[in-house]
Amino acid sequence: MLIDFLLMEGFEVHGSFDGEQALKTFFGGFYDLVILDLMLPEISGLDVMKRIRKESVVPIIILSAKDTESDKIFGLGLGADDYITKPFSLTGVLARVKANLRRTNQYSAGGETASVCVSLGDLEMNLENHTVHKNGLAVDLTAKEYEILRLLLSNQKKVYTKAQLYSLIWQDDYLGDENAVNVHISRLRTKIEDDSRKPQYILTVWGIGYKLGNPKE
Repeated sequence: MLIDFLLMEGFEVHGSFDGEQALKTFFGGFYDLVILDLMLPEISGLDVMKRIRKESVVPIIILSAKDTESDKIFGLGLGADDYITKPFSLTGVLARVKANLRRTNQYSAGGETASVCVSLGDLEMNLENHTVHKNGLAVDLTAKEYEILRLLLSNQKKVYTKAQLYSLIWQDDYLGDENAVNVHISRLRTKIEDDSRKPQYILTVWGIGYKLGNPKE
């Protein structure tokens, strides 16, 4: 049903009905986005995502009947960009698909008009080719991780609430579910901090949200 709906909306869609087939399909072509069920036969959806994340930062939307907070946190923590629970509306999925593709296309197309490079400490972001380096080494970020970091680096003195981050990054109304923000911040810290348990780049402002720190202080 979902495949037929997305085809009617003008997308090219390839469906796989078990994890083994999904990996063969993904690595046998080029895809802009993955919609992934967690409960797949042969190879689980989580294992499929782990395998994809080893080689790709393609946006991944989990679509699952597992709807507990721990399930969502676990899925997002392993690298998903979004998490939709069943039952779902087709138009709701379509909106999430378009939002994720829009962000990815913005990165690949460029079009930044501000300063080409933004830096903080040993961290440097190139807004023209959408790359991030730390100490000269490339840091692979997903689209949402990149967008969070870009927002913070471009507004280095601003404190963002979780509601503001969710609205700006997910482009959706904030309904009090802060797990998506927390997990993406945690993943981002793992990639850019020397010690994610003692962050210097992304600081928590307790009771409010997040801001950039100054690693040179």
